[in-house]
Amino acid sequence: MIKEKLVRKIHCFHCGDACEDFSYVKNEKPFCCLGCQTVYEILSENNLCQYYDLEQSPGATQKADSALFDFLDNEEVANQLLDFSNEQQGRVTFSIPNIHCSSCIWLLEHLEKMEAGIIDAQVNFTQKKYKVHFNKNETSLRQLAELLDRIGYTPVFNLEVEKGEEKDYQIFDKKLLIKMGIAGFCFGNVMLLSFPDYLGIEGADQDFIQLFRGLNVLLSLPVVFYAGSDYFISAFKSLKQRYANIDVPIALGISALFLRSTYEVVWGIGPGYFDSLVGLIFFLLIGKWFQNRTYQALSFDRDYKSYFPLAVLKKMGSEFKPVIVKELKKGDELLIRNTELVPTDAILITEKAFIDYSFVTGESEPVEKNKGQYVYAGGRVVGQQAAFISQKAVSQSYLTSLWNEGAYQKKTATQRLVDRVSQYFTITIVAIAILGGVFWQVIDPSKTWLVFTSVLIIACPCALALSTPFTSGSILRLFGKHKFFLKNTDVIEELQKITTIVFDKTGTLTETAARQLNFEGHPLTVTEKDWVSTAISSSTHPLSRYIKSFLKAENRSLSLTHFQEIPGKGILATVEGHQVQLGSASFLFDSIDVSQVNRTEVHLMIDGQYKGIFVAKNAYRKGLQEVVNSLKSRFKLAILSGDNASEMEQLQNIFPTSAQMLFQQKPENKLTYIQDLQADDERVLMMGDGLNDAGALKQSRVGVAVTEDISAFSPACDAIMAGSAFAKLNALLQLAEKGKRIIRWSIIISLVYNVAGISFALAGLLTPLLAAVLMPLSSITVVAFTTSAVKWMGYKLKL
Repeated sequence: MIKEKLVRKIHCFHCGDACEDFSYVKNEKPFCCLGCQTVYEILSENNLCQYYDLEQSPGATQKADSALFDFLDNEEVANQLLDFSNEQQGRVTFSIPNIHCSSCIWLLEHLEKMEAGIIDAQVNFTQKKYKVHFNKNETSLRQLAELLDRIGYTPVFNLEVEKGEEKDYQIFDKKLLIKMGIAGFCFGNVMLLSFPDYLGIEGADQDFIQLFRGLNVLLSLPVVFYAGSDYFISAFKSLKQRYANIDVPIALGISALFLRSTYEVVWGIGPGYFDSLVGLIFFLLIGKWFQNRTYQALSFDRDYKSYFPLAVLKKMGSEFKPVIVKELKKGDELLIRNTELVPTDAILITEKAFIDYSFVTGESEPVEKNKGQYVYAGGRVVGQQAAFISQKAVSQSYLTSLWNEGAYQKKTATQRLVDRVSQYFTITIVAIAILGGVFWQVIDPSKTWLVFTSVLIIACPCALALSTPFTSGSILRLFGKHKFFLKNTDVIEELQKITTIVFDKTGTLTETAARQLNFEGHPLTVTEKDWVSTAISSSTHPLSRYIKSFLKAENRSLSLTHFQEIPGKGILATVEGHQVQLGSASFLFDSIDVSQVNRTEVHLMIDGQYKGIFVAKNAYRKGLQEVVNSLKSRFKLAILSGDNASEMEQLQNIFPTSAQMLFQQKPENKLTYIQDLQADDERVLMMGDGLNDAGALKQSRVGVAVTEDISAFSPACDAIMAGSAFAKLNALLQLAEKGKRIIRWSIIISLVYNVAGISFALAGLLTPLLAAVLMPLSSITVVAFTTSAVKWMGYKLKL
C-alpha cells in the first residue's frame, strides 16, 4: 500500500504528468510514456538537455498517437503551405498551439542541433507561430512536421485559412474573462461578508463575524491561486532568469496581503484585508482586459496600413492596369516587369523567366523558370517582363516581413532610455515599499501592510515602456496615410538625426506626368515604335516610362526574346528578331565624349542603325522650390545625378549656393559620395528612384525610394515615398522630429504618475484597491496622449 502511494507521487521528468508505473525509465529518470522518453533521448543525444534547466517538466505530453503527415508529401498541398521553395531551400510557417513558455522557445530555436537540414528558425510566441528555413536536400516538410510531433510540438494545418488571415478567436482571451468572472463573484461576496466589520458589530454576533471571516479566506483562495496565477508564474519565470519584471512587485504585494490577512483571521487578531486583496486582483484583471482592448483599438496594422501598398499590373480586359496587391485573387493574370517583385505564389505562363530570390534566400543568382512552373512570392523578375497566373490571395504580411528581414536591417548601438530606466525600476520599487513598510510599522502598524502593498501595486513602468512604441506607431500610421511608407519604427529615430539630404534628380526631383520629351532623328515607323515600346515595357526606370508614354504605340503582343537592363547605362533587347538598343551615348558609342553633350538624351539604335535621340527636358515637381526653402536652413543639401549637367543652371536657381551638385554619376560614384559624407560624420538621408542608386540608398543612414510606381521598390531602402508626397517632405520630417518631443512628454507624464502615486501610497492615503484601479489607467493615459498628440501635430503641420 505504501509502495503504491509512493509510485503515484512520481511525475514524468519531461511533461510532469503522473506516472502510473516504472515502465519507462531512462538514466534513472521516470517518464509517463514512450513518447516522452523518446523526446528525452533525442534531446540527450544532441546535447540539448539545457531545455530542462529552464523550467521543471517543460515538455508537452506524448501520450497521444502521432499525427499522420503523409499528405505533406503531396506537392500541391506542400505548395499551399510553403512560404517559399526552390530546388535547394524552403521556408514554412507552422502553427504550434503547444508553445507555452521560454523553454519551448529555446528548444524550437535550437532545433538545428537535432536536424542538420534546418538553416534557421524563429518563434513568434504571441501568435504561436514557428518559422523555419530549411535545406530541402537534407530534410523535407513532412520530416520537419514529424520531428516537431515527436518532441511534443505537433503543428496544426488549416488549408482553408489564408496565410496572414487573422480570426477573432485568435485574439479573444477566454481564460482572462473566466478569471475576471471568478474574481468578480468572489469580490462581491467578500464585500458582503465584510459588512459586520465595516459596521463595527460586536458582542453576541461575534461567532458569525468569525465565520464570515473564515468564508472570506476560502473565497480568496480561487482568486489568489487561479485568477491571479499569471502574476506569480510570470514573476517566478523572470526571477529564474535573474531578471525582475513588473509582475514581481505585484506578486509580492498579493502574497503579502494574503499571508497577513490569513494570519489575522486564523489567530483571531482582526478581519485582515481580504476585501482589498480580492478587489485588487479583480481590478488588475479588468485593467489587463481594458488595456488589451485599448491597444487593439489604437494599434497600427503593420501589414496593410503602415507599410507600402504594393501594386502590380493586372490584366483587366485587353490591357494591364496597376492594382493594389491585396485586391488580387486566385486566377488573376499578372504582368511583372524587370526588378519587380512577384507578390503572390503564381504559375508562369510566359515561355521562360529569370527569378532572383535574393530577397528571400540571400542568394543573388537568378533561377530560370519555364512555362507552367510554380513561382513563389518574394522572387524578383530579372530581365524581360513575364506573365503569371496567381495561385493564392496575397499575404502582404509575408511580403512586408521580407522587407523587414534582418539582412536588410541597419543595426544601431543606441540603447533606449526606456531600457535603461526599466532595468532598475522593479528593484527600486521593492526597496521603497520595504522602507515604507518599516517606517509605518514604527509609526502606525495598522497601515504597514496597506502601504507596503499599495507602493508595489501603484508603481508601473508600463506607461514608460509604451510611450516610444505607441508614438512611433502613430507616426508610422500617419506617414502611411500620406504615402510615406517606412520599413519599421526604428527609421523614425534615424530621421530625427539626419544632417544632410542628398537627392537623385531623375524621378526624384522631376515629375513623370509633366516631363517634356521630343524625338530628334529619322521618323519612326509604326512597327519600329512597337518594337521600342515592347523593348522598354520590361523596364521600370522613369525614362523608360516617359518614352513608352510618348510613343503611344499600339498595344500589340510582340515576341521579346532577350532583355537586359544595365543600371546607369541602358537597355539591350531583341523584339521579333530585331535588336533594339537604348541608352546613353557612351553606352551605344564609346567614341563619343558625353561631357560635351549639354542635354538629357536617350539614344536609339535598331539592328545596328542609329535612329535618333529622345531628348528629355525635365519638368520639376510642383512645390520643389518651397520644399528646398523649408529644408535649407536645417540640413545640408546635395544633388547626385546620372544625367549630364544641362540643367545645372536651373537647379542652382532652386537650391542654395552651398548645395553641391554632381552629374554623370554612376551607381558606384553615388555610393562613394555617401561614404565620403559619412566619413565626415554626416548623417545622410538619400532620396532616389531605388534603381541606379540602390547601393547609395543602402549605405545612407536612411534611404528613401521615391517612385510613381509603387510596385517598384528596392529592398535596400528604408522607406518608400510616392511621388505625390514629395511636396510634404519637410512636414513629414518635422513630424518625425516632433515625435521625440512627444516621447519626452509622455515619459514625463509617466514619471509624474509614478512619483505622485508612490508619494500618496507612502503617506498611507492610497489603498491597494485604488492603486489597482489607477495602475492600468496610467498606461491608457499615456497611450491616449501619444496618439492624440501625434494627430494634433499632424493637424498643425497640415498632414
